[in-house]
Amino acid sequence: MIREALYYTRLNDSRVHCRLCPLECRLKPDRRGICRSRFNSDGILKTDNFGETVTIATDPIEKKPLYHFYPTANIVSIGPNGCNLSCRHCQNWNISQEKATTRYVDPERLPDIAAQQGSIGIAYTYTEPIIWYEYILETAPRIKEAGMVNVMVSNGYINPEPLQELLPVIDAFNIDLKGIRPEFYRRVCRGSLEPVLEAISIIAKSPAHLEVTYLIIPGLNDDDEDFHKVGKFLATVASSIPLHLSAYHPSYKADSPPTSRDKLIRAHKIAREYLSHVFIGNMEIKNCSNSYCPECGQRLIERSWYRVRLDGIDSDGKCKKCGHKSTIILSSG
Repeated sequence: MIREALYYTRLNDSRVHCRLCPLECRLKPDRRGICRSRFNSDGILKTDNFGETVTIATDPIEKKPLYHFYPTANIVSIGPNGCNLSCRHCQNWNISQEKATTRYVDPERLPDIAAQQGSIGIAYTYTEPIIWYEYILETAPRIKEAGMVNVMVSNGYINPEPLQELLPVIDAFNIDLKGIRPEFYRRVCRGSLEPVLEAISIIAKSPAHLEVTYLIIPGLNDDDEDFHKVGKFLATVASSIPLHLSAYHPSYKADSPPTSRDKLIRAHKIAREYLSHVFIGNMEIKNCSNSYCPECGQRLIERSWYRVRLDGIDSDGKCKKCGHKSTIILSSG
């Protein structure tokens, strides 16, 4: 469905300036932005991806990954076709970097779909939900009115003003921090680092829950210095932010070898110097996926892939051993 896009300025000669994300595309008539979803139609910026989703599925919340937001819950997940970054190592390139088949889902239907699936709400994920901005702004309030939650799994490549408008209707974010060096973003993702760091800082100051994912790519963002920088940056924002370390596998235009077990363990050890909650998400390594109390070390949540046991935390989110109130958000149901 085609809609007029938000956050743009009309320029001379029927050109438009998109202000949704830091790419700041300036488009002549009939030209599309780098995200491929926004285009200039006679001097008006439009989007033709409204409600067009590449898939709709019900996933464990841990798959997003979100480990401290409604653990053990299921969530209906949807996503658009496209992305505003062009990462050479994209793990979902066939739906983010290439044209994919979509189907339209009306915003009015999503609360019922979520309820029928026993879902806590809707996750906007799989590709890049920022390019679905107009759809999310129309859908998310309906989800909240139905007493459910909205989750965004995003690269965080969005300008501050549109992000601030999103914050009141999004309950949780997982931001994919792809690297911690500006040159990595320029060379590998065709973007820039600073807007992502700013987005993380803005979200952390809001009521929304925040977790961060870092995909470790051998030879590109896997130096010890990188791990120290990631840990230090997140600690300056909030040391309680959960960090998910993920193993890379060769995909799309990248041919680096897969991330080793030893590298994941090394990254986990370094990040733990700065952060209370660090997880290895897509390789099972003993004691590296559990949540522990930052005060006494008691295991709060045990995880083995998507099998989850809330064995050390009470219904109020407190450690059963020392009574420390965690930042884990539990279902009230």
